[in-house]
Amino acid sequence: MDKTRRFSFPLVTKMASWAMPVAVIAYPLVVWCGLKTWGIRILAPVLIAIFILRLLTFRGKLSQLTFFGKAIAVAGIVLVGTSILLRETSMLLYYPVAVNLLLLGLFFSSLRASQTLVERIARLDEPDLPPEGVVYTRRVTQAWCIFFVCNGALALYTCLKGDMALWALYNGGISYLLIGLLMGIEWIVRKRLRHP
Repeated sequence: MDKTRRFSFPLVTKMASWAMPVAVIAYPLVVWCGLKTWGIRILAPVLIAIFILRLLTFRGKLSQLTFFGKAIAVAGIVLVGTSILLRETSMLLYYPVAVNLLLLGLFFSSLRASQTLVERIARLDEPDLPPEGVVYTRRVTQAWCIFFVCNGALALYTCLKGDMALWALYNGGISYLLIGLLMGIEWIVRKRLRHP
């Protein structure tokens, strides 16, 4: 019997593939509400369970994305574990900072590779990407690097400020709106370049 199939739980894996991204995206709101309602003793085990499931079930289309998905799960486990050991809830706030740093590392390191991460993603839909497409994907990768520096710096500011409502508002709302805005702008620019 194949060892990988023996320990396979398709229903759990399928549920986790939908639930985990939602849980990770909702992290700021979960922490904000969880600390107010339950406290760290209940919230911490729930968060660790979510991150462990994320670590065990994450599968990306590219090896770089799989590594990133697992790395942010490990970062979450480390931050929650440190919070428990130090009995300091402020450690939970640094997760969005860690995510931005990891994303910055992922995108920036791909600028030194033969293909940027954005180019590799683009080639999943368009394997024969023209030279101008390669140049464009490099520019988009650079734009995301700048975004993650700025977003990470603002996330860090909200951690250091110590205002939980501001932290939850920025990291659980405004940050995602800015990501959506950048994605929307990129989509419009791409469409105009393809159909001038």
